[in-house]
Amino acid sequence: MLFGAHCSGGVKKALDNAVAMGADAVQLFVQSPRTWRFPNHDPADLARFRERRAEAGLGALVHALYLVNLATPDDAMYEKSVETMRATVDAACALEADAVVFHVGSHLGAGFDAGLERIVPALAQVLDRCSETTWLLMENTAGAGGTIGRSLDELATIFDALGRHDRLGICLDSCHLYASGIDVTDRAALDALLGDVDARMGLDRLRALHANDSKAPLGSNRDRHDNIGEGLIGEGLGAFLSHPKLQKLPAVLEVPGKDGKGPNAHELEKLRDLHSRWSS
Repeated sequence: MLFGAHCSGGVKKALDNAVAMGADAVQLFVQSPRTWRFPNHDPADLARFRERRAEAGLGALVHALYLVNLATPDDAMYEKSVETMRATVDAACALEADAVVFHVGSHLGAGFDAGLERIVPALAQVLDRCSETTWLLMENTAGAGGTIGRSLDELATIFDALGRHDRLGICLDSCHLYASGIDVTDRAALDALLGDVDARMGLDRLRALHANDSKAPLGSNRDRHDNIGEGLIGEGLGAFLSHPKLQKLPAVLEVPGKDGKGPNAHELEKLRDLHSRWSS
């Protein structure tokens, strides 16, 4: 398993921050997570990222802007979301990242079928911009409100509607699985989930993991990440990390950290220790 972290610093600094904490993989934003404005990245910065990453031998994921909503019935929001996804994929391809991880969005009460009608044409044009190196990964959600991706069935439906596109896959988040009612501490529940992934999409489409504890209870549909071993998943996260079908994947931390500034070397150490104890 490749133990990684979502790191601040963007294109210029995230990779160095990941190396400093001893990570095997980095996840980063290629724009400010608080605004729609997309920067014009200096080609020299993109080149340095590629060179530094090759030297360090790290896996690399880009996370799309959380504001993106490809299922929205609002035309203005939809256009901004599609434009941002296109720019994000272009930047990720320039970085030669392994994938862009994204949240599909919310139908905002219009229903899944209405959301699907918006999602499919949006993703079709975004996928056209992906490369053999850089995939697009749909992330499962905790299931609040009208969010899409609360179940494997919803993700598989989108996958099928896009013709099982060669560069479309999924990223599974342990906290979101737990909040949506899948007990990641239970080997039988994990076996069933991964059996469904294999049957509906193929395990080769599962390309990344987010390894997070949860502040919210099982089935609560609340997306509240906690530090490793400090939440309600606790020690049981080892069942998720050690599952035989999840090995060799990047497992990326998205936890608050001790000081609220995000993942750090200590959280990464706890993740590796948990994996080691459950795998022995």
